[in-house]
Amino acid sequence: MTTHSQIKKRIAFLGAGNMAEALISGLTGSRLVPAKSILASDISRERLAYIKKKYRVAPATDNAAAVQKSDIIFLAIKPQQMESVLTGLAGAVKPEQLYISIAAGITTTFIEKYLPSGTAVVRAMPNTPALVGAGAIGLCGGKWARKNDIKTALALFSSVGMALELPEKLLNAVTAVSGSGPAYVFYLAEAMAQAGEELGLPKEVAEKLARQTVFGAGTMLAKLPETAAELRRRVTSPNGTTEAALKYLEKKNFLPVVGQAIKQAHKRADELTR
Repeated sequence: MTTHSQIKKRIAFLGAGNMAEALISGLTGSRLVPAKSILASDISRERLAYIKKKYRVAPATDNAAAVQKSDIIFLAIKPQQMESVLTGLAGAVKPEQLYISIAAGITTTFIEKYLPSGTAVVRAMPNTPALVGAGAIGLCGGKWARKNDIKTALALFSSVGMALELPEKLLNAVTAVSGSGPAYVFYLAEAMAQAGEELGLPKEVAEKLARQTVFGAGTMLAKLPETAAELRRRVTSPNGTTEAALKYLEKKNFLPVVGQAIKQAHKRADELTR
């Protein structure tokens, strides 16, 4: 995570689900934003009580009231709720505010239709490793987002991982690669553990080995300058066990299959975009 100076803005989260919690945890834990400067709104009073107790942020049961008190508003709601939530903010929005959406498939243009002309909107695609401060986040600015708005959004998301600015036309590719990506890695770990069991390892041991191997390999990718291909070649000895496994994967078209799977995710992201 990148270190930034404290952001002295009032922030409202409309929606207090897992990703909102990850951001609240990252912002307060890094001291980028003090808890007293954060409001959280959610339809579940039980969820709000939990967020208030754990992070000492102010709860709100009314979205419009939370918006009126804030400078930056996170739209941390489900895509199908976006239209009704934005409609409910009529009269509360101020053009000088910054709106940041983490709703999959909702474009900045869609959001801008419900806000006063000139209101800055940023669209972001985080992923679940943000829950442990290791997220990969792609974001883009809307029609009226200024350089400082993008800078602010990058700083906020950097509290839970790595954040990159990209053109909006590439956000669905981000969704396919990193947004859905953790599931691909989990699936590989699942297959590794299952194979370990079939080879006679106790279930618990097989799962621990698979988990630690994925963690270790991911850490190497994050910390070392070599590419994934170079790291793979380094561990692959001629006529060794790794080469035997990789040759089988190549025979079964592993790379093309993974590529096609990611393209299917991209296709679905395109279908869901509005």
